[in-house]
Amino acid sequence: MTSIINLVRRLSGTNINSNDAVDSRSGYSNEGTAMDLVKREKLGLNGLLPARIETIEIQKARAIRVLRSKTNMLEKYIFMAQLRTSNVRLFYKIVMDELEELAPVIYTPTVGTACLEYSTIYPFLAAPGVSDGLFLTKAPVSELCQTIRNYCPTPDFHPEICVISDGSRILGLGDLGTNGMGIPIGKLQLYVAGAGIDPRRTLPIILDLGTNNEKLLNDELYIGLRQKRPNDDEFYATVDCVLTALHTVYPKLLIQFEDWSSEHAFGLLEKYQDKILCFNDDIQGTGAVILSGVINAIRKVQKEDHVDPRHHRIVFYGAGSAAIGVARQIQTYFQIEHNMPEEEAKKLFWIVDSKGLITNTRGDKLARHKVYYARDDTDEQQFKELLDILDYVKPTMLIGLSSISGAFNSNVLSRMAKLNQQPIIFPLSNPATQAECTFEQAMECTNDKVIFASGTAFPAYTIQSTGEIRYPGQGNNMYIFPGLGLGAVLAHPKHITDRMIYEASRALADSLTNEEINKGWLYPSLKRIRTVSSVVATAVCQEALNEGLATSESIKKCKTYQDILNYVTRHMWSPTKEAYGTEPGKL
Repeated sequence: MTSIINLVRRLSGTNINSNDAVDSRSGYSNEGTAMDLVKREKLGLNGLLPARIETIEIQKARAIRVLRSKTNMLEKYIFMAQLRTSNVRLFYKIVMDELEELAPVIYTPTVGTACLEYSTIYPFLAAPGVSDGLFLTKAPVSELCQTIRNYCPTPDFHPEICVISDGSRILGLGDLGTNGMGIPIGKLQLYVAGAGIDPRRTLPIILDLGTNNEKLLNDELYIGLRQKRPNDDEFYATVDCVLTALHTVYPKLLIQFEDWSSEHAFGLLEKYQDKILCFNDDIQGTGAVILSGVINAIRKVQKEDHVDPRHHRIVFYGAGSAAIGVARQIQTYFQIEHNMPEEEAKKLFWIVDSKGLITNTRGDKLARHKVYYARDDTDEQQFKELLDILDYVKPTMLIGLSSISGAFNSNVLSRMAKLNQQPIIFPLSNPATQAECTFEQAMECTNDKVIFASGTAFPAYTIQSTGEIRYPGQGNNMYIFPGLGLGAVLAHPKHITDRMIYEASRALADSLTNEEINKGWLYPSLKRIRTVSSVVATAVCQEALNEGLATSESIKKCKTYQDILNYVTRHMWSPTKEAYGTEPGKL
């Protein structure tokens, strides 16, 4: 066993002192066949690698050939996971160069399947001796601190950002417990690829508090704790211990909450938003990226159909944390950009849950996060069916976050087309199997008039009468959270404010090129994601300075927007920024 470990560590370029603990750094320094003769000699690898010394481009070509030979997306996911833990820079070289092809492999929609199967595929996702992330359970703060220090994938490991989930609401798939680890891992991969966060400064965490999913509790292969989730008092006390431990070990760590149950997501954000450097991507990130698409949709119908922005009426189908987060972000836009008082802007929104239109006269006890948007102006009328709600409200926008496949059926889509010259329809639920409608359905049922964005990728649509190819917008959080995270890491504000989130969203909306606008796109090309992320990060840094919350002395020295942008771009990590094979800590 020792000889196998030493071989792995030799191939990785790590110290092979037999007195050391098993090292999990392999992927960060491994070059594989690109390792030069000097390094091979130094590490005693002569004869253990093929004689040819290759470039990273040749390695990429080989990996791409194998990747494309895989017959399904889960197989591709597993292959890329293995590559990520064995050769980090090659992994990110491929992801960054082929992002449009690889994003659906390493994140949505495939990550949903991977999480469902995580307990089955877990042993095959990482190289030998490599931990996939940090698995935490309830423990005293002192014990948690030691556990956190155990995760040390590189020498002098000091993460700048962590993504933490308790697996209680994974995408639209529900409570997956420890199987949800795929989400923090995938999210951090996009921080690296999309915004240049150094992969050696990232920390994926799953907080295993059990699961209420009976199928998992009865699955002999399930790798998480076999217990029900705790009550709220125990839950919040445990999370408080975890966050205290994280900030004890890493005081400057940015914490991103990801895929927590709706009630807990809002509760955690409310409790910690103004106390520590943190944000919730499901609430704030989703809200910001959808707001950006909404801004461009509003601009489009204002220019082409002369629709006054203040006259929009917006129906949300779905009332979870993501839906309310999106609504709050859009409301902020109307208040800031169109000078609408809060109460007036709030009245532009109608929220629909499983029981129908949310009103304060419906007779049921509303969850805390739903109360704000409960209507008080329906003359005690109650509406259950979506079609009836559309007839009553006559909305200009229909936004879906219900995780109900087909909820926007042909009748719903046709009704929206009758109500608007260009109906704005955003079916945002993930994965694709739970989207409220497809792009093809939306185009066919609205006579090709729809302004569309989805939460997952859909194929392009060809208009039969003209042969014109239309591309759907995708309200992917990847447009926002990498840049938001990078800006927060570089400016290190005392906390992330709502205005910082808003400025990130507006920066994204303004980032489209004239060519993209003329094509009717709502979001920029993913091929430009790093440029977009640098603009978003710059907006966050600028707002942190404006609010007097930035603590980074380097950012404080920036005098102009261009100074900040230059600083941001200089600090974006790249797999080939310096010589391939540079020792850890030298990039």
